Amino acid sequence: MKIVVLVKQVPDTETNIKVGDKSINEAGVKWIISPYDEFAIEEGIRIREKSGGEVIAVSLGPDRVVEALRTAYAMGVDRAVHVKVDDYVTFDSTYTSELLANFIKAENADVIIGGRQSIDTDSSQVVVQIAERLNVPHVAMALKLEFDGNKVTATREIEGGTEVVETSAPLAVTAQKGLNEPRYPSLKGIMSAKKKPVDVKKPEELGATGSKLEVVSLEPPPPRIAGRKLEAADAQGFASQLVKALREEAKVI
Repeated sequence: MKIVVLVKQVPDTETNIKVGDKSINEAGVKWIISPYDEFAIEEGIRIREKSGGEVIAVSLGPDRVVEALRTAYAMGVDRAVHVKVDDYVTFDSTYTSELLANFIKAENADVIIGGRQSIDTDSSQVVVQIAERLNVPHVAMALKLEFDGNKVTATREIEGGTEVVETSAPLAVTAQKGLNEPRYPSLKGIMSAKKKPVDVKKPEELGATGSKLEVVSLEPPPPRIAGRKLEAADAQGFASQLVKALREEAKVI
């Protein structure tokens, strides 16, 4: 079984982000694997341990993403592939999914696993778009995967509970927290990962048409308006003040 895990490098949530004109200022930023992708890596390794095969970690972006692929190597993947896009726009899920889908198609993968979302853009789109491009089933928010040959039984999270679905490989999966407990890379794994090869693919090799999205500007959200405490003798007084504020100040009614 050939398993491709999608690895996105994102800023650590504890990093102080400074916004530039069209992108964040990367100076001093600590980069990590998006946490949900760690569940994807772990699940890929567990599937290989049970069923045999190969786990390929692939990451798209500039040279710094190789660091994330080294971490995936240290966790236990078999191969690492860097889709090198120096001017990568992290918001462009369409271009990202096109490049990755073309790579996955060439690899003839049986299972594609990514995190349910990345913690920077939170779009939750890339794996879904890859499934559509490859015309394969997609299981979102997976909490459990069971394989019986090509048959796959998946437990997935839905609003208010869980759902059990059956499908067949090849398929794409998004990993939810609870699917597994990602392993910590061993010291031996970290040391050996430094010497392992990272295959580099360029967009033109993958037949991509190029990004169609341009970031015109980037700015932080406006400061939150301070709240105001209403004072009244009874409920009717509070209601009257609230309605007046909503009508005359907020102008929403």
